[in-house]
Amino acid sequence: MILLVPAIAGALVVGGLIALGLGLRPSPVIQRPARPRRLPKLSAQARRLLLAGVAVGMVAFLITGWVLALLVVPIAFVGLPLLLSSSSAAQRIARLEAMEEWTRSLSGVLTVGVGLEQALVATLRSTPAAIAPEVTRLVARLRARWVTEDALRAFADELNDATGDLVAANLILGARRRGAGLSSVLEGLAESVAADVRSRRQVEADRAKPRSTARWVTLISVGVLVILAVSGTYVKPYQSPLGQVVLVGLLAAYVATLVWMKRMAIGRAMPRFLAPVPGSPKEGGAA
Repeated sequence: MILLVPAIAGALVVGGLIALGLGLRPSPVIQRPARPRRLPKLSAQARRLLLAGVAVGMVAFLITGWVLALLVVPIAFVGLPLLLSSSSAAQRIARLEAMEEWTRSLSGVLTVGVGLEQALVATLRSTPAAIAPEVTRLVARLRARWVTEDALRAFADELNDATGDLVAANLILGARRRGAGLSSVLEGLAESVAADVRSRRQVEADRAKPRSTARWVTLISVGVLVILAVSGTYVKPYQSPLGQVVLVGLLAAYVATLVWMKRMAIGRAMPRFLAPVPGSPKEGGAA
């Protein structure tokens, strides 16, 4: 027993030295091919605004002689509508309203006694346009003999919304238990989503007031600058190189204020709680 303790200690020391040597040995570096960076594509409306901005910028350069107009005017034509609009919030509200309408329609179909999968397929024709692509792919997966729960989890991933997770979670529970109370649960869920839509519309209406004020202030400021640049001597100091630099700084400060206001008006989305099944087939398998 006395000789066993030094033997074990010696074995541990030797094992530690071997592990230290293996840890200090440099491992081969795996070279992974770099993914090409793709530039964001401009929408058709953004391209039209950019072309109009280039044309107006050239006219402004010919009239005022400001080289800065060739750069600032096209950026203003594309950036100001983006900063002063509320399209993202309106789109989120429209998707929530579409989820509420689709959930209510699904609840009505389930009351006639059909199965969940048949009810999901039956709602495809009456699906609102805001979530029609996601519901179409859900029905395609069900017709391709996907497991219902996996198809619903993929559907929730495509919606990418906490409310979509809530709808999908209730449908998953209904697919597991196959009870008769799913229709009433979905009806109550639709009422909850409708209340959420009403509250978000009220919040968006309150946010639209300062946005409208900023829009009018911007239009008035741009109009005054155009009039002064064409007919007045007030902007002559800005025609020098130093004046152009100062003007860029003032415009950048104004744009930074609009960006700050835009970020304040964007609400934080609720975190999702429904995770996809590990190893479940992806969208490519439903083709």
